[in-house]
Amino acid sequence: MRRKDFIKALGVSTLAVSMGSLSQFKQYTERLPSTEKMPILFLGHGSPMNAIEENEFVTGFRNISKKLPKPTAIICISAHWFTRGTKVTAMEMPPTIHDFGGFPQALFDVQYPAHGSPALANQTAKILQPIPVGLDQDWGLDHGTWSVIKHLYPKADIPIIQLSIDYTKEASYHFELAGRLQSLREKGVLIIGSGNIIHNLGLADFANFAKDNYGFDWAIEAHSDINQWIFEGDFNSLIQYDKQKNLFNLLYLLPITISP
Repeated sequence: MRRKDFIKALGVSTLAVSMGSLSQFKQYTERLPSTEKMPILFLGHGSPMNAIEENEFVTGFRNISKKLPKPTAIICISAHWFTRGTKVTAMEMPPTIHDFGGFPQALFDVQYPAHGSPALANQTAKILQPIPVGLDQDWGLDHGTWSVIKHLYPKADIPIIQLSIDYTKEASYHFELAGRLQSLREKGVLIIGSGNIIHNLGLADFANFAKDNYGFDWAIEAHSDINQWIFEGDFNSLIQYDKQKNLFNLLYLLPITISP
């Protein structure tokens, strides 16, 4: 079953902001020049093995980066970081998280030593007000982030923060939240969503997986419908995905890590 390399898409306690933090906001935004508006990417990261294998998906990731202006920073929303409340990583050096099991040691040996950006994390929290955003010091970069970004920017020379998905909220909450981040795109910040629209390993037909253009009827139909909604700007159908006929098969059923 073939997947597009990327498609354009939008996408905790209240923290007091000290005077020092406000000063940091100002210094940070002043350092960021207005730039050509950055795109928003949705990357299907697929198997963690894409981090160390050479295949069409990896080639696609590399080709994407060649067509983009170099970002000043990256905000990544990974399908593998579900939290109660909205959080953003705020440490100087986010660890590389190997949040999977049963893969070769070579995959666990991969490190992606990109810097974080406490300043951007604080600015993101400010932009999202009055939504309370937790400045997280415990998570890092999970494989939904580093397994794809390492191919876009192998030198790990661009600061990265992750924004979590609040599993207690509906899709409309996340749609509205993403809209508040739009101004960062004009400051050179690349916003990336990483996951898969169609991803149900419980129903995967691995015997036919290698066949070109192979896919279950429901997967091909869902893929077509979602692409059409995106290209037509029919965000209402996307937001109300739970009312669509392919609901069960659109669910992301991989084990996920849920942070308290």
